[in-house]
Amino acid sequence: MAIIKATGVKLTPAFEASLSSSQNISDATTTKVQLDTEVFDTDNCYDNTTNYRFTPTVAGKYYVYAYTRVDGSVANKLLNIISWLYKNGSSYRATRHNFNSSATEHRFTTNIYSTIEFNGSSDYVELFLYGDTTSGFPVIHSGNTIFGAYRLGS
Repeated sequence: MAIIKATGVKLTPAFEASLSSSQNISDATTTKVQLDTEVFDTDNCYDNTTNYRFTPTVAGKYYVYAYTRVDGSVANKLLNIISWLYKNGSSYRATRHNFNSSATEHRFTTNIYSTIEFNGSSDYVELFLYGDTTSGFPVIHSGNTIFGAYRLGS
């Protein structure tokens, strides 16, 4: 496992997680994204089995990012997609993509990122998604969905 470094400074704790398989979510409902595969986790701060959250053990500012591909289907078009970073159980940062009712989009990738300060003991961050389709339900695609963070500075 490689440690992330920039000019000799370790940017840890750090993690990146992905989905092992696509996640079906209820239509027009906010749902936690269950990223269950660790690409890397330098300090064992990401829970990939129960809460799907990052709880860094070192206080400081962290760059947090997520890319989430959402699929409707050819027949079920996307109307509204919102991805959220939740800090300590509350919405912290969101990005929204609205499509009109005659939209042709049936696949879309959201990007969200933020610098967040953590206390190094109890603060945590999670990824949530809201997807609304013309009918049926949205699917979070496993191939293009990741969630990660790394500490800024030393």
